[in-house]
Amino acid sequence: MKDEQTITAVQQRLLKSRQGKAKKNEFTGRFIVTVAAIIMIVATISITIFLATKGLQSFLVSGVSPIEFLTSTDWNPTADENPSFGAFPFIFGTLAVTFLSALIAGPIGIGGAIFMSEIAPSWGKKVLQPVIELLVGIPSVVYGFIGLTVLVPFMRNTFSGAQTGFSLLSGVIVLSVMILPTITSIATDAMISLPSNLRQGSYALGATRWQTIKKVLIPAAIPSLLTAIVLGMARAFGEALAVQMVIGNVRAIPDSILEPAATLTTIITLNMGHTTYGSVENNTLWSMGLVLLILSFIFILIIRYLSSRRKL
Repeated sequence: MKDEQTITAVQQRLLKSRQGKAKKNEFTGRFIVTVAAIIMIVATISITIFLATKGLQSFLVSGVSPIEFLTSTDWNPTADENPSFGAFPFIFGTLAVTFLSALIAGPIGIGGAIFMSEIAPSWGKKVLQPVIELLVGIPSVVYGFIGLTVLVPFMRNTFSGAQTGFSLLSGVIVLSVMILPTITSIATDAMISLPSNLRQGSYALGATRWQTIKKVLIPAAIPSLLTAIVLGMARAFGEALAVQMVIGNVRAIPDSILEPAATLTTIITLNMGHTTYGSVENNTLWSMGLVLLILSFIFILIIRYLSSRRKL
């Protein structure tokens, strides 16, 4: 009897010890996750406040007109008399190169995702997936260097309108290749995650594989596919180095896609190191960064909206 009581007491102690360790581990894990979340929130808010403060100085301190900054096409901040700070050509270039690259990479990426998830045999997936992952890991400077040495001469020798080869089209092509792996990877995950009963039900009704893909799977995955495209656009939107090497970096709105252009990121990276901290030109470059941040928030809101539609 005493032996049984002793064994029971030991078991209770072990059980309490395990419960105590479990509570301690749970508290530790919750504490670490909470601290990480707080750091992320504080970092995001701090960056937003800092960039907003610096970006608004050109309007509140330097006296630059916000309307002129956003709508004027004349950018000459170093002029001795009547300097101008029109950033519209760079805003236009940013939006143009982003949307055009999405128009090219979006259909190709979604087509590749459909091929890998619905058509390709198992060996095809094993070959294509590493290729996509390899493209994701290539640094942007490599894309820019290849575009500079291969694409720019090709454009110059092929199209009469591209006299130097540096053009909006060159930037679009480079960005399309850069964002293609992102769109393809996310779209592939979206197609694979669709319930299998959608395919089985369509086949049971006598639909072919292509009819199932076109009429059932793609409509079901539309929110996720659009999210993949928007995420690809978000990467293209913030790219600087690769675009800077092939787009031409001029201060005017191009009349065609074969003419040079510039984006907000390329102008910031080119000029920030050559300006005096606190000068009007320096403040306007910070204002360009603020415009980039606002446009990034717009992309994030679009992604959140598409994600909410996917859950419904």
